[in-house]
Amino acid sequence: MESNFVDYVKILCRSGKGGRGSMHLKHVKYNPNGGPDGGDGGKGGDVILRGNHNYWTLLHLRYERHIFAEHGGNGGKDKCHGTDGKDVYIDVPCGTVVYNAETGKYVCDVTYDGQEVVLLKGGRGGLGNFQFRSATNQAPRYAQPGEPMQEMTVILELKLLADVGLVGFPNAGKSTLVSALSNAKPKIANYPFTTMEPSLGIVGYREGKSVVMADSPGIIEGAAEGRGLGLRFLRHIERNSLLLFMVPGDTDDIKREYEILLDELRRFNPELLQKQRILAVTKCDLLDEELIDMLRDTLPDDLPIVFISAVTGYNLDQLKDVLWAELNAESNKLQAITQDDTLVHRDKDMSRFATELTEEGEDKDIEFIDEDELEDLEDVDEDFFSPQTEK
Repeated sequence: MESNFVDYVKILCRSGKGGRGSMHLKHVKYNPNGGPDGGDGGKGGDVILRGNHNYWTLLHLRYERHIFAEHGGNGGKDKCHGTDGKDVYIDVPCGTVVYNAETGKYVCDVTYDGQEVVLLKGGRGGLGNFQFRSATNQAPRYAQPGEPMQEMTVILELKLLADVGLVGFPNAGKSTLVSALSNAKPKIANYPFTTMEPSLGIVGYREGKSVVMADSPGIIEGAAEGRGLGLRFLRHIERNSLLLFMVPGDTDDIKREYEILLDELRRFNPELLQKQRILAVTKCDLLDEELIDMLRDTLPDDLPIVFISAVTGYNLDQLKDVLWAELNAESNKLQAITQDDTLVHRDKDMSRFATELTEEGEDKDIEFIDEDELEDLEDVDEDFFSPQTEK
């Protein structure tokens, strides 16, 4: 059965080319020497990304292999302007990041509803010969061609936007906690990797306040190298404001498991270690107060620690208080994501996802070139146009 959660797709995008300017001289019975009247060409359509909060996955783009904007129309006689090509909009969920599939370099991201980002600009239309008339050149017999289209194969990668991201090994109680604190209904069972796709839950707090909590599949040792489901879902943690580490209370060494999880995040993206962290020791319904006090002395003292039980509700209100306090701490307030200051890893090498793309049925001949070899995709220079005789 195919999953309804799709968090990356690869699409070939192409903007429209500009229409050709017209080279036309007016000859009519009542005005045999009417002069140049060739119209300008129309502008090619843009490819525009648009944030849409009604989408939470990229499933609607899974089979969109090609997205092309409309070309601009050619100019005509009597100074008729060519029609402008229609822009094409790609609606994506908030939190979508775009990479160049050939170079692996960051292009842009869409972070809020209604945000529009021009991914590829359409070509400008060429000028008709009417625009080149002058006192010394009253009958120009040339016009400009339209500006060419732009083309790029892009990877759209979704990173869930949430306040709190859950980090833990399989069967640590992440899904149980989300179901206990919110109305989300993730799959819960007593075997590893019950959660196969991320899910979001809205956790209610006092006075109508709420916190968005993201549940992701469990991490195992070596996830940063691709073991388990690690690479596929570790990236969703990058957009979380706070990380809630979850380790079961019946684990042999709670501190060691926490350090393994921390090391996997460091190896995946060292910037994740700058996020505020909380440690929740789960399944404490199996422990008594004396054992909890003994365990507390063995745990790290550089982060808040809460002993909870999602089944019995033990200390869940205390956990909410700690989460709210940490989210609103001065050291952890979210900053606006802009083109110059973004939370994503801009220089990430997307080549490590090539295997996943192949497994998902994408092209198998993807080649990632060195940065020294690539030529940046830029707007065509203003001097591109040069007068040319229309054939």
